[in-house]
Amino acid sequence: MLILNTGGTFNKRYDPKSGELIVPADNAAIDSIISVFSNPMAVEGLLYKDSLEMTRDDRELLAKTISQSDEKLIVVVHGTDTMDLSAQHLSQLALEKVIVFTGAMVPFSIDTVEATANLSMAIGYAHNASHGVYIVMQGVCGSYDKVIKNRELGQFEYV
Repeated sequence: MLILNTGGTFNKRYDPKSGELIVPADNAAIDSIISVFSNPMAVEGLLYKDSLEMTRDDRELLAKTISQSDEKLIVVVHGTDTMDLSAQHLSQLALEKVIVFTGAMVPFSIDTVEATANLSMAIGYAHNASHGVYIVMQGVCGSYDKVIKNRELGQFEYV
């Protein structure tokens, strides 16, 4: 299994110099979570951005990385605001892989529970899904076109 880190709220940490939450260029949150798993997983930091800052070129880099990977099970840690756009982009490739997007509404550095639950669930879901592109967030799991972020409620839901 390969976990690709693109950044997002999942990874954000408080920067005492700027007084803002930033996306650091590391995989510390993911590494902390998967340290308790018995199966080895590769983690690759691909981008370190808030998903609102992601461009078409970033999505192309994500698609190229996944297409060229030998791994058949891939979890993408992604910002929640545009994970649906990246998932849709990848679905058009029709790869014979399982690609599961997850993220967090609250940074791991602030509250470890949601990010840990989402990543753990995404890993488990990837091991049990057939090829395709999925979103796993807040206990909601399914095809990328059936799991959406309800911005009014601030939560994910299955439609």
